[in-house]
Amino acid sequence: MKRIDPKKYNLPSRTTLYKKTDHIFIIIDRKSRIIMKDGHRISEIAKSILSMDPGVRIRVATSAPTCSKTKEYLRQVDIEVLELNSINISL
Repeated sequence: MKRIDPKKYNLPSRTTLYKKTDHIFIIIDRKSRIIMKDGHRISEIAKSILSMDPGVRIRVATSAPTCSKTKEYLRQVDIEVLELNSINISL
């Protein structure tokens, strides 16, 4: 996996993005729960990425617990939520 510059997609520099073939991973490494407000923010990040690179799939890799309603919301907008431990990324 290769780290990519978020400024390419007009995103803040604090956003951590990795690319693997046709997938872009949004990395969220924190301890506090991911709630619906975060889900809407992730959705906006995904829209920004898809406007520049429409052929990719967006995935979120997080070390934090995710609210079940937020997981369902992200699934509906075609964003998969994964455990950060399940993918091989050295932060």
